[in-house]
Amino acid sequence: MFKVENLRFTYPKNNEETIKGISFEIARGEIFGFLGPSGAGKSTTQKLLIKLLENYEGTISFNGQNITELDHSFYEKIGVSFEMPIHFSKMTAMENMNFFLKLYQNNADVEMLMKEVGLWKDRNKKVSEFSKGMKIRLNIVRALLNQPEMLFLDEPTNGIDPTNAKILKDMIKVFRNHGGTVFITSHIMSDIDQLCDRVAFIVDGQIKEIDSPRNLKIKYGKRTLTVEYKEDGQTIGKQYSMDDIGQNKDFLEIIQHKKIETIHSGETTLEDIFIQVTGVGLNHD
Repeated sequence: MFKVENLRFTYPKNNEETIKGISFEIARGEIFGFLGPSGAGKSTTQKLLIKLLENYEGTISFNGQNITELDHSFYEKIGVSFEMPIHFSKMTAMENMNFFLKLYQNNADVEMLMKEVGLWKDRNKKVSEFSKGMKIRLNIVRALLNQPEMLFLDEPTNGIDPTNAKILKDMIKVFRNHGGTVFITSHIMSDIDQLCDRVAFIVDGQIKEIDSPRNLKIKYGKRTLTVEYKEDGQTIGKQYSMDDIGQNKDFLEIIQHKKIETIHSGETTLEDIFIQVTGVGLNHD
């Protein structure tokens, strides 16, 4: 869907490049996570991909065509949900959606979308009366109004309660299952883990890692197994190497004869990988 080759970009008033020669591809039908600390270049890269920024070096191709050659019909094929929801606050939710519908040739079923995100009953309320979570959900509806081939989602579940976050994540999965492609940035690593086929980590304008969450967890995790079991009223934990664990007599003795409470592999989390790769903690601001 997208192919980025040796992309470089410098803001006019800066001396240093913000994007320093990155290359990656996003396959059709893929949910691609783009992760990194604040100021690493995530938003800049997204703005370059959706043609909000120009004057870059390198090549960005969409469906095999250089985006510099694409006209406004490009925006018929993409949907964008920015981190900060932007609506006409003095208009109702439905008035907002009807306004944006007129910008596109293809129109989705607004009633169905608003029902999916739980906003249909609030369609005649002014957006100024909406909570932050409601505005974010309305943002997702707006991103889907034109039945896009590709979605760009910036922190799509930030500020939303777990129930509504699950609804949005399910919508993203359905969109992908119907052939859609998704580019997603988020600081909520559990969302990335649940949704993404592959993730890229960008640090200081350079991509440090690209792989599936599973492969990254194997690469950065430990090949260990920790067993917790009850003995004489106490919980005892022991850790074993996974190598030749089937021949480890002590491990076999425990799982055959002790009351096992938990067994955990040494698999790491995306949060830990984020910190290892970027060298900084997660910033939820």
